[in-house]
Amino acid sequence: MTTVHTSSIQSLPLLARGKVRDNYAVGEDRILMVASDRLSAFDVIMGEPIPGKGEILTQMALWWFDRLGQLCPNHLTGEAPESVVTPEEVPQVTGRSMLVKRLTPIPVEAVVRGYLAGSGWKEYQEGRSVCGVPLPEGLTNASKLPRPIFTPAAKAAAGEHDENISYDRVVEIVGPKLAQQIRETSLEIYETAAQIALGRGMIIADTKFEFGLDEAGTLVLMDEVLTPDSSRYWPVEGYQAALAAGTNPPSYDKQFVRDWLEATKINGKPWDKTPPAPRLPAEVIEKTAAKYREALERLTG
Repeated sequence: MTTVHTSSIQSLPLLARGKVRDNYAVGEDRILMVASDRLSAFDVIMGEPIPGKGEILTQMALWWFDRLGQLCPNHLTGEAPESVVTPEEVPQVTGRSMLVKRLTPIPVEAVVRGYLAGSGWKEYQEGRSVCGVPLPEGLTNASKLPRPIFTPAAKAAAGEHDENISYDRVVEIVGPKLAQQIRETSLEIYETAAQIALGRGMIIADTKFEFGLDEAGTLVLMDEVLTPDSSRYWPVEGYQAALAAGTNPPSYDKQFVRDWLEATKINGKPWDKTPPAPRLPAEVIEKTAAKYREALERLTG
């Protein structure tokens, strides 16, 4: 297995490097998306890769695309990523890449929450609502919501935090018809996926989807879908105890890294969450890699 912190595909023009993915242009109509082993926490990219992470994210996304196709078309072309690079570059793309259609991205993160966690829990405590969606009194951290809610965010520039926005703002950005389609499709995908995951002992607390439009104006699911990077996965075993205690349930993501970063000191002071990030110890890297592996095995096993 090749570990890739930053891919270097010389045979194709680089379009963009995201927090995790490196995107290359393949002609005018396709993109090669390479999932690196980079990890970002608090919107800062760590210097050390998490071995196997890019392959795990890609395998999980492909597994979900396979099961959700009837709800919404996706961006996969079905062609092998290895077919568009040179033989020397094949090891960098094998198992961690998708060759996808080039779409017009919609500048809205379609976030769906089925449980109260993270920024949603903070917002609820302040005003009993999340992104303008009113919620009943008496919910606690990690509570299951009466029904899943659509809580969109505006995509931020690189290095900035995505910002929660109201549904009315989505209507202003994309128009009422597309806004409604995005909301309904996102909720349907989430509810379907949450049922599938629950059957495998995993709770999807919340997730975010990205959509684009093809040349015919059809809504298409793109980027990654339902990976531990875009979704909060909790194992069912620890959930009830955490809910009763009012704590965050254990999760299948970068929580080990976040917890370590929160506790670490640089020159006697807490890290200020700006680059460069502190060097991650081997133990934190290995525990994080094991969590990603466990998520994939549990879901697809």
